Amino acid sequence: MARSAGLEPRERVIQRRQRLDPRTLLGPGKLAEVLALAFRAGAQVLLFDQELSPSQAHALALTTTSDLKVLDRTQLILDIFAQRAKSSEGKLQVEMAQMRYLMPRLGSRDDGLSRLTGGIGGRGPGETRLEIDRRRVRERLHRLERELAQMGRQRARRRGRRQSLGLPIISIVGYTNAGKSTLLNALTNSDVAAENRLFATLDPTSRRLRFPKEREVIITDTVGFIRDLPAELKLAFAATLEELDQADLLLHLADAANPQVEAQIEAVDNLLDELGLTQTPRLLVLNKMDLAPFDRRIKLTRRHHAVAISALDPRTLPSLLTRLEEMVEGLASPQGPEPANGG
Repeated sequence: MARSAGLEPRERVIQRRQRLDPRTLLGPGKLAEVLALAFRAGAQVLLFDQELSPSQAHALALTTTSDLKVLDRTQLILDIFAQRAKSSEGKLQVEMAQMRYLMPRLGSRDDGLSRLTGGIGGRGPGETRLEIDRRRVRERLHRLERELAQMGRQRARRRGRRQSLGLPIISIVGYTNAGKSTLLNALTNSDVAAENRLFATLDPTSRRLRFPKEREVIITDTVGFIRDLPAELKLAFAATLEELDQADLLLHLADAANPQVEAQIEAVDNLLDELGLTQTPRLLVLNKMDLAPFDRRIKLTRRHHAVAISALDPRTLPSLLTRLEEMVEGLASPQGPEPANGG
């Protein structure tokens, strides 16, 4: 993830302790060790794979030198999202997430908090610089919320038009960089931007998919998930994630070649459950089967009743299309949907 943001990791330190230090996260001895490593490696950024509280971020900033920037996991993800955002809505969503992250952290700043504005002609002492910063962030947040609400209404109208066609909706979900956009392109002969990097897709894209039996559905590519998705991003991308509420079937795509695939599958399942999608049928699809160890692929396929494919190899897709078509037909049958598969 650090490399995706343009950083080049120099050293990695892991500390396991029963209780995290409430002030600096790491214990004093481990923190001294980390700072010494950073100095010897000529590091410019100290990155924590966990969200720092405002007080922890402030304490670490005071502990480190001025030329060593302290970042936490949430800031890193927000930075990646900011780099990837292309559409107006995507940029607004990222900015809102950044503002929500910044708001509680304004209190930890120490630059000019005692300075007052106002002066001659002003009633009272005026606002402190901190209060002005907070007010400006709140005002900007309100504007962003209004603009995103308007875009959300436009998205709802587009969803309404799709639903009026009476076509089932399949949403592709999965951990970031699992190959969702590549699969959408392969299934629908589209040219949606697909790159081998985290969060390449921030805006949902919908296409029509025709099954071999001539039945049509709408298939949608969505933003990639990640473990411990920051709360600010969940709120900012609420409108985008609403697309999943309309799905009749979730195609959960997982990167079978990733050694952490089991943890990634679990992370996506947990997020889907948090979004209230436990009742939506889902099918686990193992992508990049050609790169995955044979034993792992067989084990995952059996455990999750999954379909193994390579989105880059059209010869592997017929089995997926057949399974999807069967599940869609099950949704429309009088007996109701089939039991959820995989995921």
